[in-house]
Amino acid sequence: MKPEQLTAKAIHENIEQHITAISNEFRTGFEFLKKHPKSVTIFGSARTTPKSPHYQAAETIARRIVSELGYSIITGGGPGVMEAGNKGAHEAKGHPNSSLGISIKLPQEQQTNRFVDEEIHLDYFFTRKSMMTFAAEAYIFFPGGFGTFDELFSILTLIQTSKIPRVPVILVGDDFWKPLAHFIKHEMLDVHHTISVGDESLFIITEDIDKIVNIVKHAPVSKWWEMLD
Repeated sequence: MKPEQLTAKAIHENIEQHITAISNEFRTGFEFLKKHPKSVTIFGSARTTPKSPHYQAAETIARRIVSELGYSIITGGGPGVMEAGNKGAHEAKGHPNSSLGISIKLPQEQQTNRFVDEEIHLDYFFTRKSMMTFAAEAYIFFPGGFGTFDELFSILTLIQTSKIPRVPVILVGDDFWKPLAHFIKHEMLDVHHTISVGDESLFIITEDIDKIVNIVKHAPVSKWWEMLD
């Protein structure tokens, strides 16, 4: 069924119904995350193919994080990099149900990849983004499109403004991310002064899988769920 669009007119016509639906989605999301207290979220393009080195790296990183650290992997549940992350987590030995998907209901239904062990379906993009960017121990970004950049800069903004602790934000793919880092340092910091010194260092760019696993290993565990009890 096609989800109802959250427009100003729709909200005006039935405010309470939308408030209840949004509240229920957040409750569903938090209860889902609460079952998996240690997690890493992987972001990236849905268009990435299994032949891509980025797909293969995402799969390897996810498998190692699950098998070596016992963490769960969260993705948007779709194809591309999301599928790679879920595949690595799903195939990690000795850690069942560590491959999680937070999918979105679309007019043309998003196809959940076959490696997702547990999944929730949400109606609203802002609810989904909140769940995917909430309380993970680290966030790993592979090359992606507008949605990936939206999620990346949302997390960086939350860290910059001290709304969340400074958790590891890891960008994988030197060829894709280093030009962005140059733009942030040169244009945003040095030329236009739209960010402060230190903001250009809120993320790490690396393709070293051992380093990535080690960063996750030493990242503090949130324990946010204790506030819900």
